[in-house]
This record gives sequence, C-alpha cells and structure tokens, in this order.
Amino acid sequence: MQNLTLERKIHVRYSDIECNARLKPFALLNFFQDMAAESAEQLGFGYSTIYPQNLMWVLLKYRIEFTQYPTHADQLTIKTQPRGYNRLFAYRDFEVYAGGELCGRASSVWALVNSQTLDIAHVADVLKDNPNMIKFVPNETDLKFSKIPPLTQTDYEETFKVRYNDIDINMHANNGNYIVWALEPLPYEWKHEKKLKNIDIVFKKEIKCGEQLTCKVQKLDEHTTLHALLHTQTQEELCTVKCQWA
Repeated sequence: MQNLTLERKIHVRYSDIECNARLKPFALLNFFQDMAAESAEQLGFGYSTIYPQNLMWVLLKYRIEFTQYPTHADQLTIKTQPRGYNRLFAYRDFEVYAGGELCGRASSVWALVNSQTLDIAHVADVLKDNPNMIKFVPNETDLKFSKIPPLTQTDYEETFKVRYNDIDINMHANNGNYIVWALEPLPYEWKHEKKLKNIDIVFKKEIKCGEQLTCKVQKLDEHTTLHALLHTQTQEELCTVKCQWA
C-alpha cells in the first residue's frame, strides 16, 4: 500500500482573495477538489481508472471547521488522505495550514455513480482489488457532520443562471459554485465583517448549463445561517448549507 497522504503547498493568487483580504471559500473548495482528484489518480482510483467504467466520483457532503479562517496568506499547505470506504460511500479528510499552523480541517463523503444511469455503484465491488482503498474505520478525532434543518422562513433570496463557465467535466455545475451561490444573498456587511467558523454542505442534485437556481437564506441568529439552493423551475432541492460565523 502506498503512502495515502498527499501534501501540497498552494500559492494563493490575488484572484483567490476577497476584498477583505480573506481566502474565497470558492477557492478553498476548488483546492480541495483538485487535491482529491490528484490523490485519487495517484492511488489508482481516479478519473483515468473509473471513467472507462462509466463511473464518476460525486461529492455528497462536507464538514469544514476553522480555528482561524485563512487571511493574508500567500501560501497554504493542504494535506489530504482517503479514509476508506463502507459499502456505498468513500471518505476523505483534509487539513489546511497557514504559516505552519493548522487553521482548518475538513471531512468529506463521496459516492461512485454510473455516469449513464446515475445509479450509485458499490465502492467495495469496484475497487476491491485496490490495496489503497481500505475499509473506513472511524476515530475519536473525526469531525462530526451537523444536521442541516429546513428553512422556516426566507430572509434573503437571489436567483442565478448556470453559465457555461460553471460546469465541469461531468457536464454539471462544479461543486465549488454552490458555496458562491449560497453566500451571495447575504448582505455585504455580514460577509465583510464576519469570518466563517464552520460549514456543513450537503449536495443533493445536479444542475446543468442554462438552468436556473434560487438560493434562499435564513438567519437563525447573529452567528448561524441556513441556505437552501433550489432548482427554480422544479423546486427540487439541489444543495443545503449551514454556516456558523465568528
């Protein structure tokens, strides 16, 4: 079995920084996605292995916790490691370092999906001969996914059209865009003055180029917001997000 941990120094570009000098959440999620893809490829269960089998990795959810949200960082170090699988799902963790100090952790859950039928494949069956895909064993330091309750009211709302630039190789909106759409309806002052502390994201449905989605946001209190992304025409729930702010 290979070393399962991939570590990369990430140069944070000017375009990755918000106007308040903090890292854009969109950029962070893209860093995670790129490293997950690189790690999977190196360990033998990436795109080149699963695509010929009409399979694709689909991200189902994230739990991200920050001890200090990255700011004024021109270089981050990110580590990622697959945690293994159970019958249907695979798990992957991330650590984010700024200035040598651990500033954030993330856990994620993924599924192998047939790109033609959209049925979930059994990870254990597809990757049973790969020694780098081990069975998932929880431990005490694992992040705990928080349940995202349904909205009971809408305090902010905005509608978006999925652009060509928003879609990825799987022909639907890249998961990093969901955090952009989720946070956009919040007032400028809120986003400018507060820092993200914890994020829970659950991805439920895909959306394709040219379609529209509506993001509804509820402010539970001065430190918690709920976000629901809905397909504007069908009202299907595409993604739910819960943010805790400092």
